[in-house]
Amino acid sequence: MEHTIRAANMADIPILLRHRRQMWWDMGRRDVAALDLMEQAAKEYFRAAIPDGSYLGFLAVGMRDEVLGGGGIVISDWPGTLGQRQAKRAMILNVFVEREHRRRGIARALMHEMIALCRENEFVSVALHASDEGRALYEQLGFKPSDEMQLDL
Repeated sequence: MEHTIRAANMADIPILLRHRRQMWWDMGRRDVAALDLMEQAAKEYFRAAIPDGSYLGFLAVGMRDEVLGGGGIVISDWPGTLGQRQAKRAMILNVFVEREHRRRGIARALMHEMIALCRENEFVSVALHASDEGRALYEQLGFKPSDEMQLDL
């Protein structure tokens, strides 16, 4: 299947929200109230972060201009990363491909685009949280487990 990758813009916020919600749903997070809260927060976030460039969204679009999948990079202030001069870090998130378009190289193409942008902007690393379904692809691309831990409050 042919597709192109384009930058997400403000008009794409409903798509970004649907992808984020569906990503959580596919990972078994089915508490509707929790998903609704996440979606409200994400809407506020995207409304601010897309214009200021702290969220760079990417959408894979098919031949009829339908969105097949997407992903994004959060660029946030950070108090320094070893080997990197800029006080920022990059994190890939929201990688999602519509079920009927999976296993066709779309997620890989999105990842290549996002990794290239991180390299162009001289980040020494980029992180992500992997779902079970995405882990094999990320490992093929060279991602390794890190020492990050989480405490649910």
